[in-house]
Amino acid sequence: MHPLVSHVEAAVRQRGLLTEGARVLVAVSGGVDSMVLLHVLHTLAVRHRYSLTVAHFNHQLRGAASDADARFVRLVVRRLGLECAVEAGDVAGLARARGWSVEMAARQLRHEFLARTAKQMGVSVVALAHHADDQVELFFLRLLRGAGGGLAGMKWRSASPADPAVTLVRPLLDRSKEELLEFAGAEKIKFRADASNQSMDILRNRVRRELLPLLRRRFQPAIGPVVLRAMEIVGEEAAFAHEAARQHLKKSAGSPFDRLPVAVQRQFLCLELARFGVPPEFELVERLRLKPGVRHSWRDFWLISTAGTGRVDLVSPPDAEPATTVLQVNLRAGKPPIQFSGVEVKWRIRPHSTRSLVRKKTNRERFDADLIGHSVFLRHWHPGDRFQPSGMTRSVKLQDLFTNAKVPAAERRRRLVAEAANGRIFWVEGLRMAEAFKLGAGTKFELIWEWRRTCFPGEGQSA
Repeated sequence: MHPLVSHVEAAVRQRGLLTEGARVLVAVSGGVDSMVLLHVLHTLAVRHRYSLTVAHFNHQLRGAASDADARFVRLVVRRLGLECAVEAGDVAGLARARGWSVEMAARQLRHEFLARTAKQMGVSVVALAHHADDQVELFFLRLLRGAGGGLAGMKWRSASPADPAVTLVRPLLDRSKEELLEFAGAEKIKFRADASNQSMDILRNRVRRELLPLLRRRFQPAIGPVVLRAMEIVGEEAAFAHEAARQHLKKSAGSPFDRLPVAVQRQFLCLELARFGVPPEFELVERLRLKPGVRHSWRDFWLISTAGTGRVDLVSPPDAEPATTVLQVNLRAGKPPIQFSGVEVKWRIRPHSTRSLVRKKTNRERFDADLIGHSVFLRHWHPGDRFQPSGMTRSVKLQDLFTNAKVPAAERRRRLVAEAANGRIFWVEGLRMAEAFKLGAGTKFELIWEWRRTCFPGEGQSA
């Protein structure tokens, strides 16, 4: 028996990943990692009576190559005498619709498919091919993105993010990529190469191909083991804080929330946010921790933490419907500044010259005054509004632009827009200027438009 198979067998037994006779859904992409996992588990299935089924998700990101991956997996699985479930999903479409990265959308659809397939087949365990190199790369990805406690990395065994009733296991988690490639070569295992793994536009690939080689060459040859050890330490400490937070949650009366260690406070708030399905982003957790009793916007709701207990409530804003107030402003006769719904706006109109300079400043834009007209209308965003930001070739829904900019829905309703005399939107608070109203060769007069947000009605105020 190959040493890798023996090692995986020992890891499965010692960590309780699979029981004798377990039914297992094996996630197989067709790449070397998952093909090695499939062949190792297929070898062990005879000795431990595992019942294996394979699942392949086609991300439809590489056209014919993605379809070829699916055909390849089907062929290999058929030769092994196993059942194979294959499904395709529009990853790129989901990424566009939600303003996510392609990687995030792919992960979401893939986990949903695996959990759904497992439940349909009466399987409660899904085996994934993550390995030690994945852990090291994940450490730096999360470090660069400011993930905080997420530096603990992946676990050998965890609940599926799509369905907690489904368990994910990672039998290769302490094996290196080099070991998997050696096994594939020794056992003559065929696999598919994903060309996207060579793209330097993807952060993970830059970490793998640029950052880690540099660290090994210039700073720490054993960067892999060092990082894995650090992840284990961080993981155990995070688990301790998490358990302390769970115990505090069970107590009807205990230490005041603000007397708890900061790490336990943060874990406690993560548990509270999980009740509402709210991602425990660090900035949100800190706002709730440091500003109890204050309304914090999240999507269509407000989150409010309670001083003393740390408990979090999710409430609907009273202004759940878009505001309908409209203010007409005569640019030629008006006397700036004006105040409208928590925003101070001032402007001036002056002759335009290509030699005239106005120093670039935050919250200040210059428009063609004649294109805008004498009167403009200030109002709030409404669903269905369309806008063409500078640099875009056509107008798009403002809702899509807000989604891409990750503006919470409750905040969108309080963002201001300004319509020109012809009814077209020339300015949106927080977005770049409109393409159709830019200064050009024919501009005679320019409108210098400045604004300052003083507050969002209701936002940041005590409940």
